[in-house]
This record gives sequence, structure tokens and C-alpha cells, in this order.
Amino acid sequence: MSNEYKDVLVAIDGSEESQQILERARSVCCGTSGRLHLLHVIEPLALAYGADIPIDVTELQTGIMDQARTSVRRYADTYGIPAERVYVEMGSIEKTIQEKAEALDVDLIVVGSHTRTGLAILLGSTARGVVPGARCDVLAVKIQKCRN
Repeated sequence: MSNEYKDVLVAIDGSEESQQILERARSVCCGTSGRLHLLHVIEPLALAYGADIPIDVTELQTGIMDQARTSVRRYADTYGIPAERVYVEMGSIEKTIQEKAEALDVDLIVVGSHTRTGLAILLGSTARGVVPGARCDVLAVKIQKCRN
């Protein structure tokens, strides 16, 4: 059995810290035949803000998806990830990452991990939510805050 990661799913949120996650994922694959898959998950507005939104947010949600596709495509181009391995999906972030990893049969999931304080500690993190249901290794990249 090989110790190399052949298929790596990189989940980014589109923030400026996404580059750090992609750099780490690329370094894991460096020198191997590993392939990067890029995923960005958008939570439905009804999930993020409660199911009782009194207005139709379909058009807004479509605009958010289009903007995310453009942003993620720029990251993919920078890191040489072909379009067929780039995914922008809507759903529960942790669950969608786990499902995509299983569907692609990846060997490793790479996500960012922010240092959290206060209420954010109680709410948890994506990395913490992905690990229990993942059927492969998970690498949580500790995000270094970008300094201006």
C-alpha cells in the first residue's frame, strides 16, 4: 500500500486565507502523482439565517453561486487545477465536504482551521465538523492571519 495521497480534496471558503490552504495541499502532493480537487461550499441562506426568511432569496442565492464560481476558478487557474476537478456546491458545509470526498474517493481532505475565541469556540469549526464523518485522512491547516 502506498503512503502517497493520490486524490486530495481541498475545501476553501474563498477568503484570502484560501491561498494558505491550497499551498499546503500542493506541498502534500508535490513530487507525487497526486491530484488536487477544489471545493467551495455555500450554505443556503435559509440554513445560514434560519428557515423563516420572509422573502424569496433565489435570485440572491444564484448571484452568490455565480460569484463563488468566478472566485474559485481564479484559485484553480493559479494552482493548475482543471475545471473538471473544481466544484462549487450548495449545502451544509461539513456534510457536503464529507459527501464530495466520498464520491470522489479521495485519500485526503484539506481544510483551514482558524484559532477561535469566545462564542466561536462553542459554535465549532469546519475542521472539527469534518473529521468525525470523514472516511479518509483530514489535514487541518492552521491559518496564519494575513498582516497588512
